[in-house]
Amino acid sequence: MKTYSHPEALVETAWLTDHLQDPGIRIVESNEDVLLYDTGHIPGAVHIDWRADLNDPVIRDYIAPEKFAALCRKNGIDETTTCIFYGDKSNWWACYALWAFRLYGHERVKILNGGRDKWIREGRPLVREKPSYPETTYPVPTARHDKEIRAFYEEVRAFLTTGGPLIDVRSPGEFTGELLHMPEYPQEGALRGGHIPGAKSVPWKAAVREDGTFRSAEELSRIYEESCGLSSDRESIVYCRIGERSSHTWFVLTYLLGHKKVRNYDGSWTEWGNKVGAPIQRP
Repeated sequence: MKTYSHPEALVETAWLTDHLQDPGIRIVESNEDVLLYDTGHIPGAVHIDWRADLNDPVIRDYIAPEKFAALCRKNGIDETTTCIFYGDKSNWWACYALWAFRLYGHERVKILNGGRDKWIREGRPLVREKPSYPETTYPVPTARHDKEIRAFYEEVRAFLTTGGPLIDVRSPGEFTGELLHMPEYPQEGALRGGHIPGAKSVPWKAAVREDGTFRSAEELSRIYEESCGLSSDRESIVYCRIGERSSHTWFVLTYLLGHKKVRNYDGSWTEWGNKVGAPIQRP
């Protein structure tokens, strides 16, 4: 029976309940709704705002390595800290924050299986008190790992010529071009709808069960390897609208299936659908 390639990258709610006081971990909440943390969070959890903390406030990019180091220091995170990420929306933004931490080379990262909703559904404790930790001495990363786990527009264009697998994790309506965003969201962000030519549609939610936990390794293998032709040693690129849903799929492929050459195109459809002359495919 197939098992996760890196089962240590997932923690269950019961385990976390028993390890809330472990000094070597830092629980990190990251949500789409940035106000949720203040309404109640896992005891000891810090809040990292995907927009205010991880993104540069002026240009469309992530913060400089110096600012990442400062973010970690103020949250009591050092190089040896195991960061356990969780959040709303079945961990979209938790996976996005984890992926951003990996961009800066932080290796000890995990996801709370089922995220915030499962924790609450099981009646586990929430608090409103914000924790305070001693500042650490996190060193400034020498570089970001853009080349290894991130794809840029021109790189995606070049990748198209290779015939390599490109996975569109958005909703079916976004893929066909009928929608510019998910049905329940404002239809904005791009001037054109459709998908990148040659991309295969595998919505992010295919990887999770109804309760937001990840599907088994066998199920994930059928979805991504048998149906899409992905493999552990073959390069692939995932994308969505702004990179958060594709971070979820990146986590699944990289940590649960053990694929070594997965890159997240975080410019995604807000860049591609607004780019003059970018090729677009519709059914």
